[in-house]
Amino acid sequence: MGENSLKSLHLFSRCHLLDLPWEDVLVPHILCYLPLQHLVSLQRVSKQFHSLIQVYLANCRTFDLSPIGPCIPKEAFCSMLKDNKVLQSLSLQNCSDWVTDKELLPVFGQNQHLQRVDMSGCAWLTRHSLVAVSLSCTHLQHLGLAHCEWVDSLSLRSLADHCGGLQSIDLTACRQLKDDAICYLAKKCLKLRSLSLAVNANVTDESVEEVAKNCRGLEQLDLTGCLRVRNQSIRTLAEYCPKLQSLKVNHCHNVTESSLDPLRKRNVVIDVEPPLQRALVLLQDVLGFAPFINLQI
Repeated sequence: MGENSLKSLHLFSRCHLLDLPWEDVLVPHILCYLPLQHLVSLQRVSKQFHSLIQVYLANCRTFDLSPIGPCIPKEAFCSMLKDNKVLQSLSLQNCSDWVTDKELLPVFGQNQHLQRVDMSGCAWLTRHSLVAVSLSCTHLQHLGLAHCEWVDSLSLRSLADHCGGLQSIDLTACRQLKDDAICYLAKKCLKLRSLSLAVNANVTDESVEEVAKNCRGLEQLDLTGCLRVRNQSIRTLAEYCPKLQSLKVNHCHNVTESSLDPLRKRNVVIDVEPPLQRALVLLQDVLGFAPFINLQI
């Protein structure tokens, strides 16, 4: 091996991870592949690593707390995002024990490019967080609010007024919402492709019909447990939403096969079996085997 090769090998052996360019190499090409919990641990190694992780956190576009939400102190959350102004996606699932408006409002205020926010299950928030999202993040496309019972008509109307490009929203178990708020959302957010109104006894045919007539590109609709929805609105859905791919109507006792059959013929995935299929399953449970029945008769 030549002298030059030995010198190169010696220099390479002395090269450390932190010697690589931070913003050009480490942040965009290495750290982005590490889970958040590993980054949190890494910043405890040394002052240099702490500085490196802070640079990464200030420039990251996706921040998902769901894997470590219950374990992270709220102070750590505030510290990690205090310098970030480029977030595009924020997931706060599993943070319900500690996250409040106080922690979130500054994040929303300085991240106007957010396109995806998931606050599902965050029980300690109030309408102020949703209004803050509406006013600051006007490019929002995807929003998760499942089991956020603090969502009310006023905050949803604010969202509809300022985030007209919304493509999906999960309002599962947002039980304060009634037809008037949902209809307002449908008239303002015409690009909706995915909507969940599940587990809300206030939802009636009026909401479903307004969604169908205004959101013609709708692909997924979840009405699970909407006890007041009837066949009439399902027929309207079939008429106005040719792109519908998935419909959930389990526990919608007033929705029958007469309105679902036209959707089945279009290969829409429906979460309840046809009556004959359900009968065969029950019969199999009783008899222990499925009798042969010619379904083509």
